[in-house]
Amino acid sequence: MNGRPATVGLPDLAYTMRRQAGAVRSSSAVAGARQTASVAAKPRGRARSEAADQGVPAPKSRSQARRATAHPSSRVRIGVISDSHGYLDPAVAEIFSGVTHIVHAGDIGDAAVLAALQELAPVTAVSGNLEPDGLLASLPREAAGEVAGMRFVVAHKRKRLFKRLAAGKVPPGLDDVPALVIYGHDHVPSASWVEGTLFLNPGTASAPDSEDDDPTVAVVAVGDFGLAVTFVPLERRNL
Repeated sequence: MNGRPATVGLPDLAYTMRRQAGAVRSSSAVAGARQTASVAAKPRGRARSEAADQGVPAPKSRSQARRATAHPSSRVRIGVISDSHGYLDPAVAEIFSGVTHIVHAGDIGDAAVLAALQELAPVTAVSGNLEPDGLLASLPREAAGEVAGMRFVVAHKRKRLFKRLAAGKVPPGLDDVPALVIYGHDHVPSASWVEGTLFLNPGTASAPDSEDDDPTVAVVAVGDFGLAVTFVPLERRNL
């Protein structure tokens, strides 16, 4: 891309793709932190974000982005998890206690993980690149949903998801600007805002590789203020 704005069409909507920073605020969690890290969604400043550098589609206007979070309850919380690789830390049940919805961004590894999460709240899950055959066949590669008026989209790999959003190849059910875009795969927790849309990687919930930082999950609060994300570290397993 040459840096000039390019507009692609969606039903009743146009996304503007921009490589330049624009009105962006970017923030990343330190996976090895021993305390909860929280970040509120108030896009401002001119710092470059991971999402902007990837040519991520952004809303044409802030008013479009605000429509998705105009009337949600501040008590609504969404549990976000990825890359569990067949292991669900017992602490996740407490962390996700009382959430309205759970999103799993792939590399689940075992159907028992989904079953345990479904005991806590309704779950939206997508397949990763390391799923057993049964899960791979039963889960979509990407999905969209809505919680308390807030629209979200989720897929496992960031690069593929960003390309499909930019090309207008969105999952069924997404017909407006998403307030929240979730992905995994990288095993690195991060949160970036691009003109009112939160791009979120909750990190790996299992830290399966020796070079991984400590495992994390995320909780997204939905309120009149917009969105706020909290990264919660988990205990590292002795593999």
